[in-house]
Amino acid sequence: MYDINEIKKVIPHREPFLLIDRVIELEKGKRAVAIKSVSYNEYFFRGHFPDNPVMPGVLILEALAQTGAFALLSEEKFKGKIAYFGGMKNVKFKKMVIPGDTLRLVTEIVKIKGSIGIGEATAYVEGKIAAKATMTFAIK
Repeated sequence: MYDINEIKKVIPHREPFLLIDRVIELEKGKRAVAIKSVSYNEYFFRGHFPDNPVMPGVLILEALAQTGAFALLSEEKFKGKIAYFGGMKNVKFKKMVIPGDTLRLVTEIVKIKGSIGIGEATAYVEGKIAAKATMTFAIK
């Protein structure tokens, strides 16, 4: 398992935009599973939405991307690089994520060609799909 300090050694994200708390599984360059415990104290709940807090879908996608970046950048040949979004396809939101939820974030890298990677990413809450997408990463 990789805690927040170990995550910061691999990906460049920092608070308040570091959206994964720990990585519980890793196959370097291939797959990572991360956890995000969603607290009512998250900065985005102040405005999204004050009387009905829901985690923004784009931040769920960002958490999935950070999980994929951790998988990619853990591989020695990409050490010290940054994984940028290159694109997203087939994005689906299936379940709202609210305070108290624990996101299980799974991103599997299905193809790497040079400095471009493609990942299949799925976020779960209590075993149910909250969001999923195909993501393209540009590693620079």
